[in-house]
Amino acid sequence: MRKLQSQGVHHITLVGADRQTSIDFWEGVLGMPFIFEQPNLDRASESHLYFDPGDGRLITVFTNEERKPDPKRTSTDIGCVHHIAFAVSRVSFLQAVERLDERNIKHSGVKDRGFMDSIYFEDPLGLLVELASYRFEPPHGFTHADVLMEAHRIRVQRNEYAIAEIHLADAIEALTARSRSTLSPDREPKNPY
Repeated sequence: MRKLQSQGVHHITLVGADRQTSIDFWEGVLGMPFIFEQPNLDRASESHLYFDPGDGRLITVFTNEERKPDPKRTSTDIGCVHHIAFAVSRVSFLQAVERLDERNIKHSGVKDRGFMDSIYFEDPLGLLVELASYRFEPPHGFTHADVLMEAHRIRVQRNEYAIAEIHLADAIEALTARSRSTLSPDREPKNPY
């Protein structure tokens, strides 16, 4: 038996209401360019809208002009999506509360997640959306996932509850030390003062 190795999210498709509600939310609130539209090839009565969430991958929405927005919270039963999270830069994240408030969009306020900050709110159809901003940049040649995996190892080794900024800093130092050569015989911290 062999795995079917994934290489990233290709796209996520959501069931939307009418076309304009989707465009107004995905592009008009979250800034995702509306890049193309075609019929839903499996259901001719629906359109299939495509949005770029910022990394060249896709968020797509099936729309139908007969469906109207229903803002009640989408199901969180077993097997259902709890929320969908989008990465935003630190400067955009710092503006998120103000920009949601100016639209009167109810939100969670900033949530401290140790390795990132988050804000949660619902789309016009009741889907919980998270804006997430990492508190760190990975060293060159590494991903956020590489740093988080190393931070997890450090946290578990220290028997600490959840990843915190110290684990991230130590993870970045460890990854850098393992991946970058030095002529120094001793890489230990020093105090030159």
